[in-house]
Amino acid sequence: MAIVGSGSAIPETTLTNDQLSHMVETSDEWIRTRTGIQERHLNVPGDTLSELAAKAGRRAMAMARLNPHDLDLIILATSTPDDLFGSAAQVQAHLDAPQAAAFDLTAACSGFVFGLVTAAQFIRTGVYRNILLIGADVLSRWVDWSDRTTCVLFGDGAGAVVLEASPDQDDLLGFSLQTDGSLNPHLNLDFRGWGQTLTEQINADFGNFKTITMNGREVYRFAVAQVPKVILKTLKESDRTVDDIDWLILHQANQRIMAAVAERLELPPEKVISNVAHYGNTSAASIPLALDEAVRAGQIQPGQTVVISGFGAGLSWGAALWRWRGAG
Repeated sequence: MAIVGSGSAIPETTLTNDQLSHMVETSDEWIRTRTGIQERHLNVPGDTLSELAAKAGRRAMAMARLNPHDLDLIILATSTPDDLFGSAAQVQAHLDAPQAAAFDLTAACSGFVFGLVTAAQFIRTGVYRNILLIGADVLSRWVDWSDRTTCVLFGDGAGAVVLEASPDQDDLLGFSLQTDGSLNPHLNLDFRGWGQTLTEQINADFGNFKTITMNGREVYRFAVAQVPKVILKTLKESDRTVDDIDWLILHQANQRIMAAVAERLELPPEKVISNVAHYGNTSAASIPLALDEAVRAGQIQPGQTVVISGFGAGLSWGAALWRWRGAG
């Protein structure tokens, strides 16, 4: 497996901390100090997740010099589809990739890591040669904009990578995926149902989803404790150490979490890629969005080793160690 292209897309509309301070009791200083976030981008009514995801996918394919008709599979990692049955098929149609199978994968903020590992298995078994993996979320749809504990955190965006079969070497060097469902109440977007009478004897559940709820203190403690462990586990099983890491890209949830994880790994801050200040928490989009920016800025060079780690709702977390191959 080789990763040979990256792309990203963000909505044009920007919501700054100062603008938020006119909506809820908060301030730019309060948000920056606790999260590192300065602004976030939001989809506006009429914009769709599938269009945003397709835009990121086109840019990744352009870097990889891949024709959409050559795609075998599209994996869309998202928790906020346009259609509850899934939006990957809509992305396939937007891209005009008729030969590609397409499905959604839901693992919240860990979605891109889980998606990368899933895509790699299709390639390793020889089933597919060209896969487009997209992480995209429009969390603004599910935010309570009167709740300052959550509304300051989230933004919308999409990031993508192209994976292709490689005859000479496998660039996915190791991974580890974890889940603990007992911690689900700390971060979720629950269904809220109420009875709908069908007959005198039968009621059916009917309702909608609530807004995002989060116990920030517990999520912080969970991330700072578990993310370094899963990264070290991945490195150990790959016969590598922290010294072998050229770049660390964590899920862009909170600058304090990223700093704490790097400190526990004893990794220099200059090896940690961060863009949370300008996008906030974009869930499954955050890692590929940061990756694409770093690649296009010339930070990540071909042959360098990258560790990514996602963590979030589920609760789920994971890490993957891979070598950046460069444009196809």
